[in-house]
Amino acid sequence: MTRKNPNGSSMKRSRKAPAITPPAPDAPQSPVGQRVLVMSHMHPAVSHGGAEIAAYQLYGALRAAPEVSACWFLAAAGGRVAGRLGARLSQPFGADEYVYSGAGFDHFVHGNPDPEWPGELRRLLAELRPDVVHLHHHTNFGLETLLTLRQALPQARIILTLHEYLAICHHFGQMVKRPSLALCSAASPRDCHRCFPERSEQDFFLRELYIKRFFRLVDHFISPSQFLADRYIAWGIPAERISVIENGMPAGPAPTPRAASGDVTLGFFGQISRLKGIDVLFDAALLLEKAGTSGIRIEVHGDHSGQPPEFRALFEARIKDAPPNVELHGPYPNGRVGALMAGVDAVLVPSIWWENSPLVIQEAFRAGRPVICSDIGGLAEKVRDGLDGFHFTAGSPRALAALLTRLAQEPGRLRALMPGLAAPPGLDATLAATLRLYGSTRADAPQLEVLSA
Repeated sequence: MTRKNPNGSSMKRSRKAPAITPPAPDAPQSPVGQRVLVMSHMHPAVSHGGAEIAAYQLYGALRAAPEVSACWFLAAAGGRVAGRLGARLSQPFGADEYVYSGAGFDHFVHGNPDPEWPGELRRLLAELRPDVVHLHHHTNFGLETLLTLRQALPQARIILTLHEYLAICHHFGQMVKRPSLALCSAASPRDCHRCFPERSEQDFFLRELYIKRFFRLVDHFISPSQFLADRYIAWGIPAERISVIENGMPAGPAPTPRAASGDVTLGFFGQISRLKGIDVLFDAALLLEKAGTSGIRIEVHGDHSGQPPEFRALFEARIKDAPPNVELHGPYPNGRVGALMAGVDAVLVPSIWWENSPLVIQEAFRAGRPVICSDIGGLAEKVRDGLDGFHFTAGSPRALAALLTRLAQEPGRLRALMPGLAAPPGLDATLAATLRLYGSTRADAPQLEVLSA
């Protein structure tokens, strides 16, 4: 029987993924002259998710690294970049950047039905001849891409950075149940069938077999958080084949001190969706308004246009009827996030799913702002309660409202945290750890055991 620890993660495997630490003085150095292809499920020029931003930042750092002789970026279009007529690959963003425009995708088994893709990819690989292929996500390319990579480049290292729980969970990889959105601690064919009754238990058993068959072709996995790594180890990835390397941030300007004021201003930043906890935010704001609590303002910076029509309608109705302590500011370019965060006392992250390593937390720390977040998953791992910010019970508007009431009564508590906030991981450290991983010796990947059958 699988035991659960208090935060809901599986205890089926007790081994931890090794965190990548700085090398000892006598440790082997990264080899010089590597040729690296970075692949991402989307291009940040057209999509502003954390995974594609992290992939592109790493690509830029690799291009500048003396250990790398050549580096390219290959992104999937995801329906947001028009391809060239009669061609699967185009280069709309630069000479060393490619965009793949596919023809459909099977999100159940992460399969790519495009018959032209394997041949196009082989031709590109023959031209580029990379020593390392580093994928951030397999979505939009398809799991079969791993087989094409291995067949075309038998000696190259294949690295896969995992950004959420897509291989484990069919519900957008977010491990919440349908339709309740209750947290899910572990997948099994029976539980997954309950969420998706149109799919049989056998379908989910075969899905796991199918995904693990292709994951065997990966030399090493990277997880940006220990929480995510633990989930995948429990699912079946051997602990020795996954390392924790955070997605580091480029150096930014020194944090702007927050001028003292009577009110506490909180900022929500990023994608606006149910799973990001926007309903928790609205409900907490209403509770504060009904209780007559003053001194709290909530600014919402983000975009909801990519959400399903029914959610967009509900959100627009809620913002129209929102109490005066909530203000919508809308979308923003990523380059302005630091300036926007300088105008708040803390960053609010009320997600109702486990999360992994949200970019917004690193952005907040770089801006010198504490984080108020749900007490689960990668959020609780990255934010030390009482040191880097404050936790509240995930999914509970009452818990959030109670915490905000206390902060309104003692506004100095947030400012007192600012000098001692954790330093966000730097891109230089991420680059060094990744290069060491690139330079390690290839080994045959073992069979991944099907644990949930």
